[in-house]
Amino acid sequence: MLHIEILCIGKIKENYLKDAIYEYSKRLSKYCILTITELPDEKLQDKLSQMQLTQIKSKECQKILNHLKKDSYIFCLDLTGKQYTSEEFSSKIDEIALNNNSNITFIIGGTLGLTEELLSIATEKICFSKMTFPHQLIRVFLLEQLFRAFKISKGETYHW
Repeated sequence: MLHIEILCIGKIKENYLKDAIYEYSKRLSKYCILTITELPDEKLQDKLSQMQLTQIKSKECQKILNHLKKDSYIFCLDLTGKQYTSEEFSSKIDEIALNNNSNITFIIGGTLGLTEELLSIATEKICFSKMTFPHQLIRVFLLEQLFRAFKISKGETYHW
């Protein structure tokens, strides 16, 4: 069975987002083994210098690098990434699974995003929208799109 890991910076605090994540995680258990690893974010204070912001982003991305599995297909969620339709995303997940790669990792950075080092090791960068969304909300978007991708792949009905 396909293993999907979501590595993300920060914990979800809002109950409505926790509920959505729980619901999609439950639905996805029919199609894959899902792991969500929340890594602690660095505290941001007001009026930090550019150097301090860079150091914070580096610390957060190092935490992600320390948790990466070497044999995984790595997607970084980034504004410069490729945009897929739901059908294309479904096909991409199928293609990865068919090429004997049973591990997929999705990386969601913190408020400051991802370092060039982390982006450079990604197999692929993807973007859900050119608009900026809170990284907590993107986690829900990702889970919903994964669920939709499996439904499309299996030819199952999904209420649009």
